[in-house]
Amino acid sequence: MKPQELLSILSVAEKLKCNTRHCDTSSGRRESVAEHSWRMTFMAMLLEDEFPDTDINKVIKMCLIHDLGEAFTGDIAAFNKTEDDARKELEIYQEWIHQLPEYQKKQMSALLEEMEELKTKEAKLYKALDKMEAVIQHDESDIASWLPLEYDLQLTYGSKEVAFSPYLMELKKLIDEWTRDKIAKGK
Repeated sequence: MKPQELLSILSVAEKLKCNTRHCDTSSGRRESVAEHSWRMTFMAMLLEDEFPDTDINKVIKMCLIHDLGEAFTGDIAAFNKTEDDARKELEIYQEWIHQLPEYQKKQMSALLEEMEELKTKEAKLYKALDKMEAVIQHDESDIASWLPLEYDLQLTYGSKEVAFSPYLMELKKLIDEWTRDKIAKGK
């Protein structure tokens, strides 16, 4: 890859540092898309022993690129994102990928296709981590920042995505206990 191509790609990725998500951090500021992606990636690395028959390096790559489309569209909260929003984001993302150097274009296109199909262990794990990182971050934020609909959503979000893994179902159960305790205490 030519240095100029690298800088061009990094310039797009930098937007994920600037684009914020719906959720706050524990310090009370808006979380960036990049921070969400980084922690998902870190989660994948930490869980390598729990998923020995899964290509964790592939999961890490999926986690790193999964929200790159939001560099162009910004983040839309899951409860507000329509099918049309998701389609538009994917189209813009795919157009950008097709402008990349050949190796990166092939790699990202293949990963994105696998992620969209959600048939492989790797794609299922990436998707579950995406959901679990979001609910963990939400539990870490001040409950005063929660919308009324998020009290129920926090307990259901990601349940379907973790169902393939006993480990992830146990994690979700622990997060749900944390959520219930947070709601009961009101903080």
